[in-house]
Amino acid sequence: MGRRVNMDSLGLFVLLIPTFFHWTAAASADEINWSYSGFAGQSEWSAYFPDCGGTSQSPVDVITTQTKYDPSLMPVTPLGYSQHGNRPFSMHNNGHTVIVELPEWMGLGGLPWFFTAVQLHLHWGNEGPDVGGSEHTVNGRSSDAELHVVHYNAELYPNMSAAMTQRDGLAVLGILIETGEETNPGFNNILNYMSRIRHADQKAFIPAFDVQSLLPKDLGRYYRYNGSLTTPPCYQSVIWTVFHERVQISKAQLLKMEMMLYSSKVQEVDRMLLQDNFRKTQPLNHRIIFASFSAESGRELSSGEVTAIVIGVMCGCVGVAVIIRFIVKTIRSTSSWDVLHNNRPAPMPRTKETEKSQEIKSDLALTITSKAERKEESSPSPQTEP
Repeated sequence: MGRRVNMDSLGLFVLLIPTFFHWTAAASADEINWSYSGFAGQSEWSAYFPDCGGTSQSPVDVITTQTKYDPSLMPVTPLGYSQHGNRPFSMHNNGHTVIVELPEWMGLGGLPWFFTAVQLHLHWGNEGPDVGGSEHTVNGRSSDAELHVVHYNAELYPNMSAAMTQRDGLAVLGILIETGEETNPGFNNILNYMSRIRHADQKAFIPAFDVQSLLPKDLGRYYRYNGSLTTPPCYQSVIWTVFHERVQISKAQLLKMEMMLYSSKVQEVDRMLLQDNFRKTQPLNHRIIFASFSAESGRELSSGEVTAIVIGVMCGCVGVAVIIRFIVKTIRSTSSWDVLHNNRPAPMPRTKETEKSQEIKSDLALTITSKAERKEESSPSPQTEP
């Protein structure tokens, strides 16, 4: 009897071993202070967060010639993005990025289910030249930064925590950001208040604003694929929508993004700037990236093609100018000839009076000629010298 009890206890202990290790691993993962480089950097994420080594990871490089056109993809429809109300937004620095929490009445249409907005955040590089900062790339080209707007599937799951582990649980909008000459007022709604959360774990309330002002104007052209969160725990639960049109901010705005925040806490002596918070692109692994537009309509022109188009347009303009000048010159020449021709006196009409006058003049001329001839005959001939 005692031996049987011992065997049962041993069996129970064996069954509890996997659970114990699971709890231990989960606790370790929660305690890991992951980073983008160095200890627990992105090259080591999969050792602490198994999903980070999965086959459907994000971000990816979108090779436009290998995308598949899907005419059933409808334009993305932000719902309530402009109806921010009077309640302020909560913004905080989590040591990896700046996060703005969004009200639950904001959502996303144009997908198989309705998705409720949760938060938005940014990824960027550093102040160095030609570094890039976006997570997704297009034909190997990186942008200066990237905005993500995160939503969860509100039709199938009660909240973000339940949805984020499910394959159809999340929908994220990816907006590529590039620098230009003009300031983007929409992004100032975030950047102007980042000084309040300079250190990790700091939070602040900011005035509510129109979230749609952060999005590109063209919401109908985008790339769609199944992927993952780009930060640990890297759950492969995201329906990604990466817009074809890029959004522009000024160089000063980008510099503020890159230089304002610290990944270190306020009490830490060594301050570490929060920079290069983007994950490298991951293998596509036979996944298909769908495009809501045909390849030709969304194809990016190379510099050579742009130059050829500009030269062609200039030559065309010169040709049109030459033709117009020839036509104008011809019209002017024709008009001058017509004026000269019209200024010539018209011939007088022949009347009976005119004919009679002409006859009288002719008779008078004959009479004068006859008299002269008779006078010459009657005059003596001159004598000659001996």
